[in-house]
Amino acid sequence: MSGASETRAPKPSPLNGFEETVKDFWVSRPRRPHAGRKVAGVAAAIGYRYGIDPVVVRVALVVATIFGGFGVPFYLLGWLFLPGESDEVSGFESLIGRGRSSVSPAFAVVLCVLTVVSVGGSFSGSWFDGGALISFALIAIALYLLHRSRGQENRPAPVTPRTQAFTGNGAFTMTETATADAEAKPGWDPLAADPAGWDLPEAPSSPPPPPTPPTYQRPAPRRRSKVGSATFALAVVTAGGGVLANLNGAPWFSAQHIIGLVLGVVGIGLVTGAFVRGGRGLIGLAVPLAIAGMVLTTVPFQNFDFRGGAGDLTVTPHAVTDLKPLYQHAAGNIDLDLTQLPAGAPITTDVVNGAGDTTVTVPDTADVTYDCHTGAGTTSCFDRSADGISQDALTGTDYGTDGPGGQKITLHVKNSVGNVAVRRG
Repeated sequence: MSGASETRAPKPSPLNGFEETVKDFWVSRPRRPHAGRKVAGVAAAIGYRYGIDPVVVRVALVVATIFGGFGVPFYLLGWLFLPGESDEVSGFESLIGRGRSSVSPAFAVVLCVLTVVSVGGSFSGSWFDGGALISFALIAIALYLLHRSRGQENRPAPVTPRTQAFTGNGAFTMTETATADAEAKPGWDPLAADPAGWDLPEAPSSPPPPPTPPTYQRPAPRRRSKVGSATFALAVVTAGGGVLANLNGAPWFSAQHIIGLVLGVVGIGLVTGAFVRGGRGLIGLAVPLAIAGMVLTTVPFQNFDFRGGAGDLTVTPHAVTDLKPLYQHAAGNIDLDLTQLPAGAPITTDVVNGAGDTTVTVPDTADVTYDCHTGAGTTSCFDRSADGISQDALTGTDYGTDGPGGQKITLHVKNSVGNVAVRRG
């Protein structure tokens, strides 16, 4: 030996790279607990594993479901691939013969089918364009970062596989220990047994000392986090920017998309708060937003426009110069009377209403080319009508009582919610 000190490279951490982190996540993945679960214990398993309130995880899954539809597939995947706390393997691994699980093989097959259907449904059709991919990416990134930062904490103990060992056939047997030619020892032994084999009761031991009662420790005050305030401010700015974009004529920023963007901001805030143990107040914002998003998904408020103000609007132009090319309202009834216009050159006007009834009255002899549509309500254009939700637009031309040759009028009438009527008067 030369006496020189030998320097060795530090042993790499098990979570040095992406591949090592993913492998370690699978080996030490969360286990679904028996206590504290609501359905299958997926949210509770993630919360207990990484030291997060399970309520935050549940709200994040609801936001992911409303935001892009991937919350349900993720929960089913967790049910299928996360083992129970007393299971050897997960339900899917038990299905392929890797070990024992509380999830029966038949139910594992049902979960596989539901997972495939829900994944396909979330990616094929989403009320928020690209929302499924965005929510999937957010969930994957959140799990990866959680395991990178807290993967060495609360690691679940491995479950020892059950083994059954049988010794003998269970019958009571006796083995003769004394030999026939053993020499008799002096003295009289009424039991004819070796004293060393006597099973004598042991002397009672002293009772254990009573346990020391636990001392009450006042919990440390929770440090206020700025994640909630920052996320709320960013959500307000996002909503305001979406409304301004809609007012400036950007059709993509509809009510559904604006709420989806705000939910995305709140979801990012919840994930960030899970790391710094803050932002619990965002749950009170996420729940009503999720309900509003669900309502907007169910009821067709497509392309709801915020422009035009609110209240009832009644207009009767007496000259062509009084007629506007667009009559628009965010909420309220619109009553447009065109019967006082003098006959002359062809005229065209559009009527757009967000929520409310729209009525357009035209002269008896006018030749009217119309396009009438409402997202939810009744559409009645002359002798044609439609009623319900998401009905096709009524289009056509009506020449009036005298046939072709009258004043030419082109109408485009559109409601998001409410009744539409075009009639003669």
